[in-house]
Amino acid sequence: MAESDRTLGAILAGGRNRRYGSHKALTLLGGTRIIDRVSEAVAVAVDRVVVVANEPELYGDVATEVRPDIRPGLGALGGIHTAVSWAREAGCDVALTVACDMPFVSGALLSRLVEMADGMAAVLPASDGPRGLEPLCAAYGTGCLPAIEAAIDRGDRAVISFFGDVDLRVLDASEVARHGAAEHMFMNVNRPRDRIRAEGILASRGEV
Repeated sequence: MAESDRTLGAILAGGRNRRYGSHKALTLLGGTRIIDRVSEAVAVAVDRVVVVANEPELYGDVATEVRPDIRPGLGALGGIHTAVSWAREAGCDVALTVACDMPFVSGALLSRLVEMADGMAAVLPASDGPRGLEPLCAAYGTGCLPAIEAAIDRGDRAVISFFGDVDLRVLDASEVARHGAAEHMFMNVNRPRDRIRAEGILASRGEV
């Protein structure tokens, strides 16, 4: 079975959007909604793209399958948990999880994460962010599910709470750079000023 067939591509859109003030994933960027840009990138890497969102009615035109968090109120960890659980239910080995507000994420990079993944590992790209890697642009094997659920059960909601209990693989910075600038690919549009910056990036590329 090809990697794309054994992987569920899940866009995580369950945030409360408090910093943005409205549904950031549905915001137009260069005439295209941010979540549609993310969906196009995910579709490069996998054959089945779904959305995890706590307001499913908003995203029915993004994917034919949209579900809320299994256990609400857990933040990003709840989205990862739902995606990995969904992948297991669907008979997939891996859940490729990508935040809904990363307009410049690279489909080629996501494909590389899927290639590195298997049913037991967590595969993440290195970044220049505060954690040094990107947990919301990652491939999680369904074998990570017990560690994720153990973290939830002990009340640890940190998105990296289960990393010490799984096979963690990091795509190094030099290979990440082959697919684009990390500061652009992993940029989150969390606030209106981030959208303005993103428009500037599009302009510098001649895409607006």
